[in-house]
Amino acid sequence: MKLWKRASGALKDRKSLFSISFSRRTSFRNPDLDSAIIHATSHDDSSVDYHNAHRVYKWIRSSPANLKPLVHSLSSRVNRTRSWIVALKALMLVHGVLCCKVPSLQEIRRLPFDLSDFSDGHSRPSKTWGFNALIRAYFSFLDQYSFFLSDQIRCRNRKPQVDSVNQELESIEKLQSLLHTLLQIRPMADNMKKTLILEAMDCVVIEIFDIYGRICSGIAKLLIKISPSAGKAEAVLALKIIKKATSQGEDLALYFEFCKEFGVSNAHEVPKFVKIPQENIEAMEKAIKGVEEKEETMEDEEEAVVVEEKSIILADERPEFQTIITDKWEVFEDDYCFTCKDVKENDQHRDYNVDPSPLPLIVIDEPVYLTHTLPDLITF
Repeated sequence: MKLWKRASGALKDRKSLFSISFSRRTSFRNPDLDSAIIHATSHDDSSVDYHNAHRVYKWIRSSPANLKPLVHSLSSRVNRTRSWIVALKALMLVHGVLCCKVPSLQEIRRLPFDLSDFSDGHSRPSKTWGFNALIRAYFSFLDQYSFFLSDQIRCRNRKPQVDSVNQELESIEKLQSLLHTLLQIRPMADNMKKTLILEAMDCVVIEIFDIYGRICSGIAKLLIKISPSAGKAEAVLALKIIKKATSQGEDLALYFEFCKEFGVSNAHEVPKFVKIPQENIEAMEKAIKGVEEKEETMEDEEEAVVVEEKSIILADERPEFQTIITDKWEVFEDDYCFTCKDVKENDQHRDYNVDPSPLPLIVIDEPVYLTHTLPDLITF
C-alpha cells in the first residue's frame, strides 16, 4: 500500500475514535466497545489487531446486553466504508463473534449489513476485482453460517429430544452447503499475496476443518442408523449425501493444494479426507432398490384386490340376480284351488309345446293341504 493511502486510512481511524469519545453510553452504544471495533477494523493492511478483537469477544461472552451495541457499531462502520481492508477485517471479526456460539447470537439470524455487491472505492476495478470477489464470497458464507448457528441455538434451548434420522440428514445437508460456500473463498488475483489475506485464509481453513469434521462424524453415525428397512425417502437422501461427501472430499484436496501454494500456513496440515467405502454406497443403493421392489409388490397386491372386488360386483350384476319391474301379475300355486283329480286330467290333455295359460279357477272338491310347517319369517 502506498504511503499516502496508509496515512489517509490512519487519519480516518483517528477521526472515528475522536467522534466516539463524546458519545454517551446507551442500550445501543458502548464507547469502549466502539473503540475496540474501530481498532480491530482499522485501515492498516499489514497486521490484524487481535488484542482488540479478543476484547470484543470478551464483551460478547460476558453479557447478552452487549450484542445490540456490537451490531449497531459494526453495521455503522461497514455501511460507511469503501475500503476492502476494513470490510475484510469486519468479516473476520464477525467470524470470531459467531465462533463464540453464545445463546444471544440467535437474535442476529442474518448479518446486520450487506456486502454481497461490495466494490472497493479507492482503486481501479482492474486492481481490486480479486479482493471484491473474496469479500463477497466470505460475506455469503458468514451470512449463511449465522442463520445456521441461530437455528442450532434455538433448537438447543428447546426441550431436549432425540433427533430423528430425517433431522440428522437435513443437518448434514446444511453443513455440506456451508462447506460448498466456504470453498468459494479463495484469492484469485496475483496481487493478493498480502498479510491480511493470508490471515483471513487461515480463518477459512480452520472453519473448513471444523465443518468437514462434523460432516464425517454425522455420516459415520448415519451409516449405523440407516438400515435396509429404512424408508425410500431417507435412503435416497442418505445416498445423495454420501455421494456429495465423496465429491467434496476431492474438491477439498484440490483446495488445500491451492492454499499451500498460495502460502496459507494452516493449509500445510492437510486433514485425512474420509473416503466412503464403495460397499456402503452399494448397500444404500440395494436398500433403495429393495424399498422400490417392496412398493411395487404392494401396488400389485392393491391392484389385485381392486380387480377382485370389481369381479364380485360384476358377478352380482348377472340377470338372475337382477330385480325386474313388470306390470304383469305373478301367479303362485297358492292362488289356485284344485283337486288332485283335476290335476291329473289337466295334465293328460295339456299341450306342453304351447305356452301355458293361467289355470282356471276350479271348485274345491278335495283340497290339497300342505303337510309341512311353514317357518315363522316375522318375529317381534
